[in-house]
Amino acid sequence: MELSWTTFVLEIINFLVLVWILKRFLYKPVLKVIARRQAGIEKRLSDAEALHADAEKLQIQYEGRLADWEQERQQARESLARELDTERTRKMEELQTALKQEREKARVAESHRQADALRKIEESALRQGARFATRLLEQASGPDTEARLVELLITELSRLTAEQIAALRNNYGNAPESIEVISAFPLSDDQCHRLEQALASITTPSISVQFEQNSELIAGVKITIGPWALAANIRDELKGFMELAHNE
Repeated sequence: MELSWTTFVLEIINFLVLVWILKRFLYKPVLKVIARRQAGIEKRLSDAEALHADAEKLQIQYEGRLADWEQERQQARESLARELDTERTRKMEELQTALKQEREKARVAESHRQADALRKIEESALRQGARFATRLLEQASGPDTEARLVELLITELSRLTAEQIAALRNNYGNAPESIEVISAFPLSDDQCHRLEQALASITTPSISVQFEQNSELIAGVKITIGPWALAANIRDELKGFMELAHNE
């Protein structure tokens, strides 16, 4: 078999034409399709990377927000705890103040109760003492005791100063028509005369003196000059003692 150069040249030309046709009509479109697919893949990869970056950014933001929320929640818990502590302290102080006030009220009430009980005991003791003293003085008193009281009264009247006499006269106002002298026992003429003189020195000699007897006085006298009264007897002294003790 002989090599035909013409055929060989034609085969080469056919091969070149085939390569050109393949390159022209097949290879370039395939390359374009591959390029488009590669571009699409690269775009999707870029989009995926962008989405991943956005996702990571969102995750970072979410984690940061979670941290902020946790910090805010912790701060809120601490603030609430402080408020509760403050409110608890305030309530405890109010409770302590209320308890202190109640204890003080109870103490004052108990003090008043004890003072009232003591006052009643003292009053009862004073009444009993007064009754005992009254019975004792009723048995022990007599004209001699009354005479000493009359002498004491006359002495005290003679010792009054001019200022005291003027104040006394101002107390009973206008001069009364008479002076009433009540005694527990009958007075002697000398006692009546001396009392009239003593009373005339502090009032006026023109006022008459009326003498009466009342055994309830126990011993001593009671002198009434208008609205003014002078007691120098055991009954009124005991009564005055009881009233003074009661007021104190």
